[in-house]
Amino acid sequence: MIEQKDSVLAKLGEIEARYEQIEKQLSEPLFVNDSTKLVALSKEQGKLKAIVTKYRQYKKAMADIEQAEQILSDETADEDFKTLAKEEMQQLEGNKDVLLEEITNSIVMADDMDIDSVIVEIRAGTGGEEAALFARDLYGMYIKYAESRRWKVEQLDYSVSEKSGFREVIFSVKGPGVWSELGYEGGGHRVQRVPETESQGRIHTSAATVAVLPEPEEIDIEIKPDDVIEHVSRSSGPGGQNVNKVSSAIKLEHIPTGITVHMQDEKSQHKNRAKAWRLLRSRIYEHFQSQKRAERDSQRKIMIGSGDRSQKIRTYNFPQNRVTDHRINLSLYNLDRILAGDMSELVAALKEYDRQQRLKNL
Repeated sequence: MIEQKDSVLAKLGEIEARYEQIEKQLSEPLFVNDSTKLVALSKEQGKLKAIVTKYRQYKKAMADIEQAEQILSDETADEDFKTLAKEEMQQLEGNKDVLLEEITNSIVMADDMDIDSVIVEIRAGTGGEEAALFARDLYGMYIKYAESRRWKVEQLDYSVSEKSGFREVIFSVKGPGVWSELGYEGGGHRVQRVPETESQGRIHTSAATVAVLPEPEEIDIEIKPDDVIEHVSRSSGPGGQNVNKVSSAIKLEHIPTGITVHMQDEKSQHKNRAKAWRLLRSRIYEHFQSQKRAERDSQRKIMIGSGDRSQKIRTYNFPQNRVTDHRINLSLYNLDRILAGDMSELVAALKEYDRQQRLKNL
């Protein structure tokens, strides 16, 4: 515990030093005249401000406690004065502990809280038509949860199966804390139930995969236009008279990473291009963030939020009305409510477990 506290305080010292460095840079002509750098620095300063403010409150509390201790150890000090100093010290001790806990939580979870826009990709896995119907159920669960949180949802692309399930659906979710809550959903989801297509009442197991990608702002990641090849083609599938007559489908290929994106949801080539670039930017951002995580912590892949699509993270058992999250060995017997968008208890448990793991690895 003492080692953890020392690590936190050392980290806070680094954060405050960086904050003061940014304050100095923002007043220099070199940065004032460069709008791109100015925006980036202002954004970084905004992220650090709350932590630095609380850290300075903590340091003041520590200084006041030291002053009170000096009064208590002063044999010549008035007794009434010592009584006041003792009362103040007790209050300050409680305040500093609360402040340090709040600051510690801010440090370990700050990066997640800063991301307020994500792109979610759901794909049907093994199980044929039933997997596509399960993918549709997952989509509905996330949409209803987003509505309860008053987040904004925008559909980007989708592919429908014969029975109105989703072979694939891609959508964005924007709002405060969206990554800190939906970031745990990446991975393999498994369902156990009697499918709509089953005539003999047998329970089947099907699967879907979910990927949750932070959606970066343009200033967060720079993609050189020369590194991207654009292919334009005619859209395929349902869409009215416009389909197959106008070249509106867009495919983007990022040469350095090999990442490709295809978008044909809109009839407008311009709108498809804009959506494709958003998705490409998110996938490239996640690609490089994953590399950074791997370099920084080789154990990161076994922690929550790794986003490993092959990892089975959760099972939805309809006969038992049970949801089990395998990462934290948690079973909740309210599957019907969870699929209806009431994910709060599940998300809270995942966040707390993740917080504890991050504290251990601080």
